[in-house]
Amino acid sequence: MIDRTLNYIFEGKRFKTLGSGRTDAMVSAQEAAFELFIYDDPLEDLQEFLVLFNHNLPQDIRALSVKQVDEKFNIINHAKIKEYLYIFAHGDKFHPFCAPIMTTILEEMDIELMKQGAKLFEGFHNFKTYCYKATDNGIYNREIITCEIVENTLFTANFFPETSYLLRVRGQGYMRNQIRLIMGALIKLGRGDITLDYIKDSLKPESTEIMDYIAPASGLILNRIEFE
Repeated sequence: MIDRTLNYIFEGKRFKTLGSGRTDAMVSAQEAAFELFIYDDPLEDLQEFLVLFNHNLPQDIRALSVKQVDEKFNIINHAKIKEYLYIFAHGDKFHPFCAPIMTTILEEMDIELMKQGAKLFEGFHNFKTYCYKATDNGIYNREIITCEIVENTLFTANFFPETSYLLRVRGQGYMRNQIRLIMGALIKLGRGDITLDYIKDSLKPESTEIMDYIAPASGLILNRIEFE
């Protein structure tokens, strides 16, 4: 949709866009970023372009800001921290309007145990268990700076349940479905299907475990990208 809008604005002039990362279908983004390369006339007024861009974007996309960078900047390599949130509630089937941004777990969950489990993912670990269709050639030793479950106070609506939660994960980069697989493990932990020791063992270099539950995409939100 972004490229289609830009093609309309630039009236067929040559350009290229490069995103800071990819997300799965049905994953939302509170903030995202892309780099725009223009091969012909440079933009003379960035704010005027921002207004025109927003006017033509689809209703579910809004550009927040635009700034010029030098030729050394790379939006992929210079992304320092990416923060994802996973919104969920448990114990009932809630209003259908929640579905696009919140996952509902029908069973009662042990939230305090899930909070303990989330903290186990912090630090440098072997995350091969939490990479979808991992191979023997991937780089799986990575760092997660923050992994915590807290009560959701960021996203509210009159049709939301009285209490909901969010998993907050902060790191430089992630593997395919990594956060959804982590959330899947935490859901299994909250239901009593696995233990804290299972999660500890799954993060060891010698682990051969394969996480068999990927949490639904609709609860995942790319919340913020911090650049160097």
